Amino acid sequence: MQKIIFATGNAGKMKEIRAILSDLRLQGSPAEILSMKEAGINADIEENGRSFVENAVIKAKAAADASGEPGLIVLADDSGLEIDFLNKEPGIYSARYLGEHTSYHEKNGNLLDRLKGVPQQERTARFVCAIACVLPDGHLLTELATVEGFIGYEEKGENGFGYDPIFIVPAYGRTTAELTEEEKNEISHRGKALRAMKEQLEQYYEK
Repeated sequence: MQKIIFATGNAGKMKEIRAILSDLRLQGSPAEILSMKEAGINADIEENGRSFVENAVIKAKAAADASGEPGLIVLADDSGLEIDFLNKEPGIYSARYLGEHTSYHEKNGNLLDRLKGVPQQERTARFVCAIACVLPDGHLLTELATVEGFIGYEEKGENGFGYDPIFIVPAYGRTTAELTEEEKNEISHRGKALRAMKEQLEQYYEK
């Protein structure tokens, strides 16, 4: 069984990742997907890239180097929220916006305050997800995906995490925190990027 390490400690993210990659088969065998913590990998990774893709690559390479184990496939993502009215903030700083230890309830509240009085047509936003993959032979794969929507006027929903409670998907008329797990995985930025990466991996291992 091929072991895949995903460079994150976020439990909500790992749940999504496992659901979306549950049917991944490499050379006919299912893959075992582990978080860095589950794999016993400790790495202090400085995300100093200038884009989501650069940061994802930095994380994937750092986790691969820290593993010290040959033959691993290492994946990493960098994702965030871009709000057009706020010059695409918080962008690549989404996880660190207002400080890494600030709750997302506070982060969301701050963004809603900054958009107070802004009409819906000017509240356009998107979730962005870049995924990088370091293969055992050193080959690098990347994917970038987005989901477009707008920022609501209050937090709604209990199913998501992060900025999900304030991001409304027009097709559903609900926040991503109000969607079911299946609905969210179908349209989410991470879902799109992971499915594209899954296709790349399967094609690579079919060579």
